[in-house]
Amino acid sequence: MSDALTLTGRGIRLSRRNVDAVITSMMLPVMLMLIFVYFFGGAIDTGTEYVTYVVPGVLLLCAGFGAAGTAVTVSDDMKGGIIDRFRSLDIGGIPILTGHAAASTARNLVSTALVLGVAFAIGFRPEATPAGWLAATGLLLAFIVAISWLSAAIGLLAKSPESAGGFTFFMMFLPYPSSAFVPIDTMPSWLHGFAEHQPVTPVIESLRGLLLGQPVGNTPWIALAWCAGLLALGTVGGSLLFRLRTR
Repeated sequence: MSDALTLTGRGIRLSRRNVDAVITSMMLPVMLMLIFVYFFGGAIDTGTEYVTYVVPGVLLLCAGFGAAGTAVTVSDDMKGGIIDRFRSLDIGGIPILTGHAAASTARNLVSTALVLGVAFAIGFRPEATPAGWLAATGLLLAFIVAISWLSAAIGLLAKSPESAGGFTFFMMFLPYPSSAFVPIDTMPSWLHGFAEHQPVTPVIESLRGLLLGQPVGNTPWIALAWCAGLLALGTVGGSLLFRLRTR
């Protein structure tokens, strides 16, 4: 735990020194939200104010952008030789990956707060109860932690920081073929199956229902199951990949 906390602090300090990448990961989701709301929102019928509809998807898009940097940082550590120094200090793989994932989670929470602040400024008006806010926050945090760990594992899988950035494009792409920006029933029929049964759709639907005070059924449990699966893939896969890369 002590090693993990120390390495989390290192990850946060690295973020502070790489200000341009942090600003980019924070501002891109905000810019995309503004583009969708003001450029396309008037042409998309969702049955509610478009800004209210689109915010849950933008929050997950924000998490994807933020986690992408984690894969690049892990890959850069593997390439730069700092991992050998950590191992000589008897620091294991789990604390190293935990530090990266925790720092990514902290960055994502700041980005999420920024997106929500801008959303409120342009008309986002949720109707969630305190319990709804608590549930939505917990679910979003679970997704951020899971995707941060998965990105750390991808950083170990990639052979270079550049390829790590390419691998994470898939995670950043997932919100688009989902209910994030348009209802799924407006998509081509051949896309419905993937859009309905991919990881981010139940998370988005759960967040939207919780924030708007609408019934959500068992969707949050499906979303949590996806988060647990992604987290297990990231932690177990990351641990195995670390052993393979450092033996």
